[in-house]
Amino acid sequence: MWDFLLDVNVIDGPFLWAVYALGALVAIYLLGREASGHWVLTAIVLIIVGGMVGAGVLWAAVYVLKWFGGPVTEAAWLWVPAVFAGIFVAIWNLWFTRWWRKLIALLAIPIFALTAVFGINAAYGLNATLGSMLHISTVGTIDPEAPDLSETDPVDPLYLTWQPPAGMPETGSIGAVEGGIPNANSGFPARPAQLYLPPAALVDDAPRLPLVIMMMGQPGDPDASYIGAVLDEYAAQHDGLAPIALVIDQLGDPADDPLCLDSERGNVETYVMSDVVPWALQELNVLRGRQFWTVAGYSNGGECAAYFGTKYFDTFGNLLAVSPVEFPGAEQSEEVLSTIFGGDQAAYDAVKPANMMAARAPYPDTTAIFTVGADDSGFGPGTQRLSDAAALAGMNTTFYAVPDADHGVSALNGALEKGFKVLSPRLGLAAPAP
Repeated sequence: MWDFLLDVNVIDGPFLWAVYALGALVAIYLLGREASGHWVLTAIVLIIVGGMVGAGVLWAAVYVLKWFGGPVTEAAWLWVPAVFAGIFVAIWNLWFTRWWRKLIALLAIPIFALTAVFGINAAYGLNATLGSMLHISTVGTIDPEAPDLSETDPVDPLYLTWQPPAGMPETGSIGAVEGGIPNANSGFPARPAQLYLPPAALVDDAPRLPLVIMMMGQPGDPDASYIGAVLDEYAAQHDGLAPIALVIDQLGDPADDPLCLDSERGNVETYVMSDVVPWALQELNVLRGRQFWTVAGYSNGGECAAYFGTKYFDTFGNLLAVSPVEFPGAEQSEEVLSTIFGGDQAAYDAVKPANMMAARAPYPDTTAIFTVGADDSGFGPGTQRLSDAAALAGMNTTFYAVPDADHGVSALNGALEKGFKVLSPRLGLAAPAP
């Protein structure tokens, strides 16, 4: 039963429309308190003042307190003032009214708040179910078949040698890694990683495939459903071939940002490079050459992708940074400088990907893809600067603005589709463009 509730779709369909309808009905009831010119004027004032207070609160949360790690979607600038306007009207209905109107006014406050929460979540489109909103995963486990470590990588690219066998599944499989990824070296309290295996990985004598290690945004979860859906579409056009995708947790807690580094906030860097990478080599049937390994990420995870792809270019031949935060702690740089680096500006500058690119240039054989929603004014400039720095450092660089996309799921899906189209020949999954 609980899984059924947690799997309810909350970004479109009956549930969301029911929430909107309930919020609208309660608002109409409260606005219909009385039929008088005095009440109409009062309601207008309440709505205007409440909306202004809501906009002010959101502005402070985004730009002063910096609770959200960067700009928020345009939908938030509509929903938050609207919910405050509704709350102001509800509070006014507590005075000089009958008990049942007072009761409905009290219930209206959480109803309006939840309506705004679901509305904003739907605008981003990244938490498709109630479970994902609550950071509770209902996905089953998956136990990948261990590779034959005595074998070497094939010489010829897969697109030339692979023949899909009869009975190959039409789609891939997603699950949480059975037993989890051990964190003996880092001690980092990562949440369970999720794994996507494409159709070609689910057959007997499966070929070695490219690997993508991906990280999602903050707040967020190691959710392989988005990259899995994109790679399923890719595999359908390439005889079941697609990369294996391992989506890991770089946060530990969705409310925390360990900055992709080793610090007092957690040893994320050691976790990725000394726990995850060796585990993947040992447990996943993946190609070993660096040209077949991609580090990818979205938003906060995109920051990590830029960092790891720049610093550990001997492991990752490719990086795909989707709407990335420009550098660790960019949204709270003064606090990070003080608390994490003890005021040492040079030490802080040294971990910024653009500076690392310049210091380590040239990069003769790294493919770097930077994408951002065309309508994402908050993350667009930083993404462009990272792309420019990568190009100057000698990386084979692609910058892509996803049309009609902001910082939500449209930007993520468009970026993944573009990214794997660019990477296909390098990964041996498609012929080079003529």
